[in-house]
Amino acid sequence: MEVERSLRVLDSVVAVFCASSGVQPQTENVWFQAEKHGISKICFINKMDRIGADFFAVLNEIKTKLNAVPLALQIPIGSEDQFEGVIDLIKQKALYWIDENGEMIIEKEIPENYKAETDEFRLQLMETLAEFDETFFEAFMNSENEISEKMIVEAIQRTCQARSLVPVLCGSAFKNKGVQPLLDTIVNYLPAPNQLPSIKGKDAKTEETIELERSEEETFSGLVFKVVIDKHMGKLSMLRIYSGKIKSGDTVQNVRTGEIFRISRILQMQSDKTLTIEEGKAGDIVALTGIKDAKTGDSLSSLEQSVLLESITIPAPVIRVSIEPKTNAAEKSFGLVLAKIQEEDPSLVVERDRQTGETLLSGLGELHLEVTLEKIRLNHGIEINQGKPKVSYREILTETKTHREKLVKQNGGSGQFADITFEIGPRNDDGIGLEFINKIKGGVVPNEFIPSVEKGFREAMENGALSGNPLESMKITLLDGSTHSEDSGAYDFEMAARDGFRAVAKSCKPKLLEPIMQVEIQSIEEYTGVVTADINKRKGIITSIDEKSGRKIFTAEVPLASTFGYISDLRTLTSGRASISMKLSHYALVPDFIANTLLI
Repeated sequence: MEVERSLRVLDSVVAVFCASSGVQPQTENVWFQAEKHGISKICFINKMDRIGADFFAVLNEIKTKLNAVPLALQIPIGSEDQFEGVIDLIKQKALYWIDENGEMIIEKEIPENYKAETDEFRLQLMETLAEFDETFFEAFMNSENEISEKMIVEAIQRTCQARSLVPVLCGSAFKNKGVQPLLDTIVNYLPAPNQLPSIKGKDAKTEETIELERSEEETFSGLVFKVVIDKHMGKLSMLRIYSGKIKSGDTVQNVRTGEIFRISRILQMQSDKTLTIEEGKAGDIVALTGIKDAKTGDSLSSLEQSVLLESITIPAPVIRVSIEPKTNAAEKSFGLVLAKIQEEDPSLVVERDRQTGETLLSGLGELHLEVTLEKIRLNHGIEINQGKPKVSYREILTETKTHREKLVKQNGGSGQFADITFEIGPRNDDGIGLEFINKIKGGVVPNEFIPSVEKGFREAMENGALSGNPLESMKITLLDGSTHSEDSGAYDFEMAARDGFRAVAKSCKPKLLEPIMQVEIQSIEEYTGVVTADINKRKGIITSIDEKSGRKIFTAEVPLASTFGYISDLRTLTSGRASISMKLSHYALVPDFIANTLLI
């Protein structure tokens, strides 16, 4: 989630690789997330002074594992403890860092023993550019023209911003070696906010698509991509400004809630430091204080035009555990802490189980929940008891029955009377919830009592006859009934409906339903057999196997009960080379042989 919401608001990234470890599994996952968001990239091969450092091996891995076209702008002078500096292939100069802090750079001529390698890689650089940039190709093929430094720089700029090539640099960040050329590369080749296409959004009132220039003169629009609760400053809303500008004292609106508020402070975030600034403009990332109801993915805009930007995809939680504080003393602050963590991480859901009264915490996986509970313990000092992961089952009726329910009670004085005849069974369509049909004729049950009958059946659905789990759907047809002129009341008919459901539901052959997850697994070719066998073992059904960016993408439907421990198991099976995402697809019948074991 953290990576997802960061990449949503970034224009470009620097992917950092270890010179000895190369492309690691987590890097692959993040790289493909960046691909999904269409972000320009630069690679920096770090730790060139580490044992086992191999610049050229990592360069090859970027090509094979990430399906990218790397463009080496530098080659290292030495490696491991012999790492001295880098050769700039564009300027054709050797760069050396002469002090321990890496602040002083000196340019020298390329050492004799590196000249052949430099010529080889410079030619490779130009050939790759010619292959991917038509303008450069024409200049390169015309032998009369000498290729200037400016022509190479402009070609790299075009290909990098078009995301067809990925510039690669190297160094040792710990000693600041290679950092200055990296910063120059960011400035020279990655797109500035105003070089990107217009930002697309929707007019919140008319639903029409609108395009906004990424300039200060345009109407203001921005996206809240993160909410942080700070001990001293309270709630901070992290905002990426896409168009226009804002100043302290300006009035803007939250497009989702319609709330209008005045900006009190604009902060520039620098790691854990904050700096108050007077204005934020298109392209900036700032923090705003005092926006009470802001959530991740909210669009902020000027009052003149309500601009709704594409939100941040928040995956639905797939696993839940029951939690409670270990001590009664922590009970009061426990609820407040849960509300805070939900604000900071919208992929967490906290709810109360109606049947047991337990507090349930739902998240994106077992690790997600573990990290959250550890945060509660460390940051808020609350020790937590947690239950085992749970599956939320549901029920459905499979047969239709007709039943008459009569409620007659005399307690001395006015009594209770309700009489209803109804048909109960499964819905004929694929709808969810209660389908209620009123076929009462001649007013034998007055119209004012009918909503009470419906309410009674709706409440009865919360506790099924088979296992006490809620019913997914049900159809009720109210056929007949009668009333007493003095003893009948609305609540009596509500009770009759509940009692009638309990009396007849079990004879309608109820069945158990279980949540089925749509699982998407990204892996590499060599683990196809392993992944397929594991899905089958979990009673899953593979719906498709596709290929994208050199990776296999498996889509399958797997029962939620079989997915506990899936992430760690999958990483073990694939040596960490696979990633998995899950979301609720639908509820399906539990096979009888499994249902029998669950109902014991």
